[in-house]
Amino acid sequence: MAITLKTPQEIESMRVAGRLAAEVLDYITPFVKPGVTTGELDRLCHDFMVGVQGTIPAPLNYAPPGYQPYPKSICTSVNHQVCHGIPGEKVLKGGDIVNLDITVIKDGFHGDTSRMFTVGEASIGARRLCEITHECMWIGIEQVRPGATIGDIGHAIQRHAEAAGFSIVREFCGHGIGRRFHEEPQILHYGRPGVGERLEAGMIFTIEPMVNAGRREIRELSDGWTIVTKDHSLSAQWEHTVLVTGEGFEVLTVSERMPARPPLTARAA
Repeated sequence: MAITLKTPQEIESMRVAGRLAAEVLDYITPFVKPGVTTGELDRLCHDFMVGVQGTIPAPLNYAPPGYQPYPKSICTSVNHQVCHGIPGEKVLKGGDIVNLDITVIKDGFHGDTSRMFTVGEASIGARRLCEITHECMWIGIEQVRPGATIGDIGHAIQRHAEAAGFSIVREFCGHGIGRRFHEEPQILHYGRPGVGERLEAGMIFTIEPMVNAGRREIRELSDGWTIVTKDHSLSAQWEHTVLVTGEGFEVLTVSERMPARPPLTARAA
């Protein structure tokens, strides 16, 4: 599948979809607290997307080749779950960390973003993992400009995570996005500078590093979707959808209450 450069009209539609996806995370934030189930978070997000925004939850019944249809409207990955956690009866407790991954479809275009949440008072180690992963995402975004390569993005992310003593999950990556949920290019979160496709204005893709507190190895649970760390260590992920502009980048999944961009200059050097 070839990389498609988006037209100005398509870019504007992607801005709308991205903003709506981010607003779901703004909406759900006050509900992420001890005692709530991941299934309740899914229900609340679903009702907000469908009933308030008029969007379609992209994960619901999504079935790529080799997978059973995904049964819920969002992904909720708790503690050692890396990604694609299925909401259900799991009750969040103080000290947990959880990733909420939201993808909406508006007028045929996808907006995709995720955030980490700490439930109650998380440990220093858990908070540091979430913070470093947030920095990794933004350090990756900072590499985006015409002429840069996908390897530039992955190298910057990998270097920052490993310098902090963490590891990068390699089996999952960011992806092009537009009218389809997953398009080319694949955005690896590790790699070497100067390697891979060169970025061009009009590309839109996600940057969504998955960072483990322990080893990078993962496994899939019997539900066919949930990915966990093999060593049961904590895992964190953040995600934005990014447009390559003529001069650099534009983050499309922005909202009023999104977490602030971290100060990166010293640590990214």
